[in-house]
Amino acid sequence: MNPEHIEAESFRIVQEGLRKKGQEGLLQGPKGAILARVIHATADFSFADTLLISEGAAEKGVLALQQGSPVIVDVEMVRAGINKKGLQDLGGEVRCFMADEDVAKKAKALGTTRAAIAMQKAAELFPNALYAVGNAPTALLELFRLTLEGKTRPSLVIGVPVGFVMAAESKEQALALPTLGVPVITVRGPKGGSSVAVAALNAMIRLALEKGRGDAPKGQA
Repeated sequence: MNPEHIEAESFRIVQEGLRKKGQEGLLQGPKGAILARVIHATADFSFADTLLISEGAAEKGVLALQQGSPVIVDVEMVRAGINKKGLQDLGGEVRCFMADEDVAKKAKALGTTRAAIAMQKAAELFPNALYAVGNAPTALLELFRLTLEGKTRPSLVIGVPVGFVMAAESKEQALALPTLGVPVITVRGPKGGSSVAVAALNAMIRLALEKGRGDAPKGQA
């Protein structure tokens, strides 16, 4: 089987799996495109119940990407998986500040995490960027604080850190972002991770490229 056939078969299995659960309707529109790719990336149908996309978040994310929004990520693992060619074609770029020397020094001096300081640096440089947090709960918590204090206003936050310490709590807090005017894509509970963040972002990049070419958005990205 060639790559295109493998991908098509994978999405057929996703669609069939949701059909058996009576949830095939979840695959409609941009939200459905994101969900399909998340399940495809994780082989985990439970995301049909736990993936939360605030009203208009998918559409706003696609629009931001069409307008060349930069993408800020918490860890290199997220950056590695992003469709960078597609992002570049849209006029965007992806940035990660976790490994920056100044971030490491400040984090050590303040006794906090590099992930939190990296979000502070990002907020100063790119206050209206699209943010994707797939690994570090402290990055998501700090991003929420910065938004609450009016120091940043992301075009969209994909907040899906994975883990047992502060991960679920940080995502529950992120659910309040829409009340601050920031759309959010997140997951309830400890699940999530870089693969989920990448899948959601790549789904929207694909939709943005299709819209840029004048094509109608596909329900399967």
